[in-house]
Amino acid sequence: MARPVFIPNAEQRGMVRSMAAYGVRQEEIARCLGLHSAKTLRRHFREELDRAAPEANARVAQSLYQQATVGKNTAAAIFWLKVRAGWQEPAHSAPRPAEPPPFIVMQDIVAPDKESKESK
Repeated sequence: MARPVFIPNAEQRGMVRSMAAYGVRQEEIARCLGLHSAKTLRRHFREELDRAAPEANARVAQSLYQQATVGKNTAAAIFWLKVRAGWQEPAHSAPRPAEPPPFIVMQDIVAPDKESKESK
């Protein structure tokens, strides 16, 4: 006997859109809907899957932007300027290593051997 044809309803579409926006894996979303594979999920919910993440990112970006521009969230403003405006913290120069002491050459003084003493 063949499987019954799957017909998605509005509630399932909303659930897929929300779960995809939250970053839930497609295999897990399919399981929650009682589908046997992520391929079936993609066949029936392609638009929801494609639009969920960009829309969620836009909402978070809007929220971050509002927090940064109100002036009450300094971290949001710093993050925005670093990521979106390309600002960077100044590079701190590393302390220079101490100069090594001057190179000293010492010469070993060799005691004269017997021959040199006798010749004198």
